Amino acid sequence: MSTDRMVFAVCALWTIALLASGIAPHDRLTWFMEVLPALIAAPLLLATRERLPLTTLVYALIAVHGLILVYGGAYTYARTPLGFWLQDLFGFTRNPYDRIGHLAQGFVPAMVARELLLRVFRISGGKILFFLVLCIALAISAFYELIEWWAALLIGAEADEFLATQGDVWDTQWDMFLALCGAFAAQLLLARMHDRQIARIEGAKAP
Repeated sequence: MSTDRMVFAVCALWTIALLASGIAPHDRLTWFMEVLPALIAAPLLLATRERLPLTTLVYALIAVHGLILVYGGAYTYARTPLGFWLQDLFGFTRNPYDRIGHLAQGFVPAMVARELLLRVFRISGGKILFFLVLCIALAISAFYELIEWWAALLIGAEADEFLATQGDVWDTQWDMFLALCGAFAAQLLLARMHDRQIARIEGAKAP
């Protein structure tokens, strides 16, 4: 599939999901805050599709991450039916969808960062690349936790649905830890496939 078709497919999928989730979300303000990253990412993908077309793998991961955000926004992360099903299945003490979201928050941005480091900043592969990707993913996660803190200060009790701590005093630490685990797993599982796709793109650009 061409880059244009891939990007338009991602944006079309997100548009359908946003319309469906936005009809009657559990909490309108929480829905907006949860889906905002997708609303920001869509025009960026469209604007960069010609100048810096990404790999199919990264576009697919971005698409899935957007759907995770939209689904969580529709119900709030603490009330997703999928999370309740997993809670009953595994006997968890809380709805784990928030944990899934933060795992993805490390997994997907890690691969985006990896691609930019390799193709834009020309960082060589190996241990330094692995380390830098982990640092970037953890920084993104930490910044998101700051956004949650600022939202709580600004909005007050109405931000509880957005925070989705579910009474866990260590929720912030869990969120960042899971993002770090996601970034670690993404590189271990997908690095070789990612390298092959990057090589194809770079080879196609060569004169």
